[in-house]
Order: sequence, then C-alpha cells, then structure tokens
Amino acid sequence: MNTRSSPTLDRPLDRRGFLGLAIGATALAASSGTVQAAPLKTAAKIVIIGAGAGGTALANRLVSRLDGAQITLIDPRQEHLYQPGLTLVAAGLKPAGYVTSKTTDWLPKGVTLIAQKAVAIDPVAKTVSTEGGDTLGYDFLVVAPGLVLDHDAIEGFSLDMVGENGIGALYAGPQYAAATWKAASKFIEEGGHGVFTRPGTEMKCAGAPLKHTFLIDDRLRRAGHRGKAEITYAAHDGALFGVPIVSEKVRMLFGDRTIAPVYHHVLKSIDPGSKRATFTTPEGTDEIDYDYLHVIPPQRAPEVIRQSGLSWADKWTDQGWVECDMATLQHLRYPDIWALGDVAGVPKGKTAASVKWQVPVVEDQILSAIAGREPTETYNGYTSCPMITKIGRAMLVEFDYNNNLTPSFPGIIPPLEELWISWLMKEVALKATYNAMLRGKA
Repeated sequence: MNTRSSPTLDRPLDRRGFLGLAIGATALAASSGTVQAAPLKTAAKIVIIGAGAGGTALANRLVSRLDGAQITLIDPRQEHLYQPGLTLVAAGLKPAGYVTSKTTDWLPKGVTLIAQKAVAIDPVAKTVSTEGGDTLGYDFLVVAPGLVLDHDAIEGFSLDMVGENGIGALYAGPQYAAATWKAASKFIEEGGHGVFTRPGTEMKCAGAPLKHTFLIDDRLRRAGHRGKAEITYAAHDGALFGVPIVSEKVRMLFGDRTIAPVYHHVLKSIDPGSKRATFTTPEGTDEIDYDYLHVIPPQRAPEVIRQSGLSWADKWTDQGWVECDMATLQHLRYPDIWALGDVAGVPKGKTAASVKWQVPVVEDQILSAIAGREPTETYNGYTSCPMITKIGRAMLVEFDYNNNLTPSFPGIIPPLEELWISWLMKEVALKATYNAMLRGKA
C-alpha cells in the first residue's frame, strides 16, 4: 500500500486505519445476507426491463434462488454504467473508462439477455414487445429501465455543445462527463461566473449538482484562482436539498465558501452565443450571464412506461413514474408488476444505494408470490448520498422517506461532518459495494 501522506489529510498517519475501516465496511455489506434456503422450483416466466443496477442485481439474486424459472432481461445497452462515478470524472478525478463495463460481464448463467429496446407493455395480456418485433409473455414483470434525460426541454441546448463554450453536463454519460471537465478546467484557469443548475423534476442522486459545485469551487481554490471566480447555484425550489437538516448544512457551507444560491430558479433556455441562461421563476424569467454553465435537464420515465398505463395518474403527471406502493414497490393496479430504481414513483430512492435496499424487497415479493406465502421485506425510502464537499472530504448523508437521518455507522461517522473517511467511502468502498450488489452478493 502507498503510505505517503495526502495533502487532503489533517492526520496522514490515520490513512491505513481509515482504509481498513472502509474496506471492512464493504466486506460487511457484501456478506450481510441471511443464509439462503434451497432454490425454489418453479417454471415462472420473469421478465426484467432494464439491465442497470437494479435489473442486474435482481437477476443475479433470482437465478440463485429459483430452480427452473425463465428469467429474461431486456436492454439494448452494451455498456453498463457506474453512474455514481460520473461526478468524479467531471471533476478530473477519474478517467471516463472508470464508469464503464460490459453489460454481459455482470449477468449469470441462466439469465437470457435480449439486447433490444422494450417498446410496449400490455399489463392486461401480460406481454412485453421489443423493437425487434419479439413479444414475450410473463408471469412476473419488473420494470427497471432507468430514466430519460430530457435535454430537448432546454431551449437552445444540445449535447454536442458539452465541453465547448463553457457548457458542462455530467449526467449525460462518461464522454460528456469528461467533456464537462474540459469546460470546467477552462473556467478554473480563467475564472468568471460559474452557474450550476438543478432541474424542477425528480432526479437521480439529487446531491450530484451540489457535489459538482463543491468540487469546482475546490478546484478553483487549489489552482489559486478562486478570487477570479463567482459561483451561483440555482435551486429549483426554496431549499438546497430535500432533507431540511442537510439543506441547512449545505447553506452554511455555501456561505463559508462564498457560493451564492438563488432559489426557485429552473433552467428554461440558453443562448450559447451570448453565454446567457434564462430561468423560470415565480416572478417570471431571470437571465443570468455565465462563463461556465452546468446543465442538468428535466428527468422523466421512458416512453415505454408512460405509454403503458403504468404511471401515476394523479401525481408526477409530467414525469410518468410508475404507480407503486412505497413500501413494497408493487404496482397498485397490476399485482404481478414491480418497479425498481429510478423509474419507481416513490418519494425517495433514485440512487444506487437505494437500489441496494430495494432489490431484496422485490426479490422477496416475487419469491413469496411463487411460494404462496406472505412477503416480509419492505423498503423505508433509504437513500444515501456521499456528499462531496471538497477533494478528500465528504459527508455520508443517509435518510429515509420521513427525512430522518439513518447513519450506517452511528458514533463512528457523523453524517453532517466533512470527513476523509466519508470521502473514502465514495472514492474507494462505494464501487466495491456496488459491484458486489450487481453480483447479488450485497
């Protein structure tokens, strides 16, 4: 192990102990499952739409718990994307390749992958149709297709702008996260006005816009150029984060670091020629000039979900999230369908850490339905956000549906303190735990 002291550490000699704690926590997560019973014999046809974190993890768990089931994954993507790493790529801390792997690398024997897009779901006939013309019947369906980044909703913006003329958009994928770092690097060198946005819709990892803001602020300070830059964070409502106590902590950190929040500002359009962003506000529109603009677009359920009749009819109507029970993730009108991950219409839970706790619930629901017993697992809205506040420091923020802080290491890792160990959880241990989850081992 490299034992050189790090410039981000107050006490470099503690590094080995911190690393051991982080790796130990990962090993604990990977081995925390209960002893499994013998596989359940069944001829059930289980279809999972989406081979992201949720769909892949569930397929791995089901294939080891069921004997004879037909488990089919539908997803055209050849690459699996480790989305928690995009923030690190966009800050120049990891290469684009850090977040990509092959979809097939994570799939077990006994699972059939149809590398096509699902284009229709008939919940009455219990079929799924693909863009290649295939129609699959199912006994149980899990919808885990992720979400759609609606870049077209921002007038004047297109993805080919990312990396040029001061525009970043880390959410769009690894190549765009790398291009975001290119644009951010120019801003860090030259200074000016940096504007960081957050959409008005629900979104995956709502802490990511804050992380990028904090990291670019820290990059400016390390370059000795913070005095040449002004930073504005455009919040979509009256808070900086959905959990009040965390929002207040972020507000205090923003004050300490001269990051200026503006509230109830939702990005509407950009004029890349004049470098001007237009926001909708309760009073009308507000135009803000920028030298660096980080764009996070509105986020919605994929078209196949919104056209299937599976979405909520009375909430999130512009976004299309799946109508499901917040504790069981089971569809409220079609009991043989479950939602998993970003697409689930629940108040919290659009993070990889949430998926880790959602997957066992859906697994238990399906196994219970096959076995004819009552399920026992429920999801309480657990969401985790390792909130990076500077390079080498983060807050390990964990909470539930009721905005209660739910720390995994009470008394060891205070959730609202900027700690190196919390950074280590994000930079080292999180990916190891994520990979174990994909394999069905965590």
